[in-house]
Amino acid sequence: MNASKKIKIAAIVGPTASGKTALAISLARRFDGEIISCDSMQIYRGMDIGTAKPDMAERNGIPHHMLDIADPPQKFSCTEYAKMATECVKDIVSRGKVPIFCGGTGLYLDSVIRGIRDDGAISDPALREELQNFADINGAEALHKKLEALDPEAAQSIHPNNIRRVIRAIEVYHTTKKTKTQLDKESKERESIFDPLIIGLEYGNREILYSRIDKRVDSMIEAGLLEEVKKLYDNGLLSPDTTAGQAIGYKELKDYLSGTCSLDDALDRIKISTRHYAKRQMTWFLARKEINFIPVCLSDENQTKTFEEIVNIASSLFRDFGFCDILNKKS
Repeated sequence: MNASKKIKIAAIVGPTASGKTALAISLARRFDGEIISCDSMQIYRGMDIGTAKPDMAERNGIPHHMLDIADPPQKFSCTEYAKMATECVKDIVSRGKVPIFCGGTGLYLDSVIRGIRDDGAISDPALREELQNFADINGAEALHKKLEALDPEAAQSIHPNNIRRVIRAIEVYHTTKKTKTQLDKESKERESIFDPLIIGLEYGNREILYSRIDKRVDSMIEAGLLEEVKKLYDNGLLSPDTTAGQAIGYKELKDYLSGTCSLDDALDRIKISTRHYAKRQMTWFLARKEINFIPVCLSDENQTKTFEEIVNIASSLFRDFGFCDILNKKS
C-alpha cells in the first residue's frame, strides 16, 4: 500500500508506572487527539484502581476508547482487541482527530498494526478439552512434546508449563492446517494499513522506575484498591482460571482476603510482581527498532527529565510525523 494512503496513528508505550497516561493525554490536548487504551486489564469493568485506569478528572475531557468493554469473567483475545481498536481508529480519523494508543500491552498494539490474523476466531473446544485432559493425565512435558512434533519453533518459544499457550498452538495447527510459526511469519509479512509513530518511555535507571512502582502501589491502597478487590472477590468475579483473576494486585489481595497471607505480604508481592512485569515490558519494547525512545532517565544518573521536557520532545516527534499542533496554531 502506498505510504500516503496509510492511516497515521500514534502510540505511547513503556513499562507500567512510567507516565504514559499523562503524556498521552497532554499530546491529545495538543494535537486534537483521542486515546485508545492498549492495556489488557483496563478492558475490564470494575477493575479501575488496580489497573491505573484514568478517571474522568485525569482524562481532562479527552475521549478514551477500549476501556470497560468486558466483564472480568470474560475471555478477551488479541484478535478481538484488534477488530474493535481498528474500528475505533477509523471512527476517530473520520472525525478529523488523531488516534493515540496508550498502554503497555505490546501484543495488543502489534495485533492492530500487523492486522487481524485469521486464526483468532477459529477454535475447537472439543480438541482443547481433549488436550487438557491429556496434560492432566500425562503431564505438561508430554503435551509439550506433541507441540514439538508439529511446530518445533513454537515449542522452543513456549514454556512447557504454559499449558494454555501450548494447547492453543496445537489447536491452531489442527484448525488452520498451518503452524503457529507459519501464521506468525505471514502476519509479519502482511502489509499494514497503518503508518505508526510509536514513542516509548525508557528508564535506564531502573531503580527510579521501581521507586515509582512502589509509590503507585501505596497510592492504590490509599485510593481503595483493597475494597475494589473485595467487591469483585465477593461477587465471584476473580476466578483463578480467568485473565482478570490473574491480574497483578488482584490475585495477591485475593489471597489476603481468603486468609492465605497477611496484608503486608500481599503488598510486598504486588510490588515485586509489578517490578518483574515492568522488566518484561522493557525487554519487549527495547527489542523493537521502530520505537522512538525518550530517555526519561539515564542508567548512570538519578535525575529524570521533567514532564514538560518529555512533552516537548514527544510533540516535536508528532509534528515531524505530520500531526498538526493546534495549540501552536491558536497561539
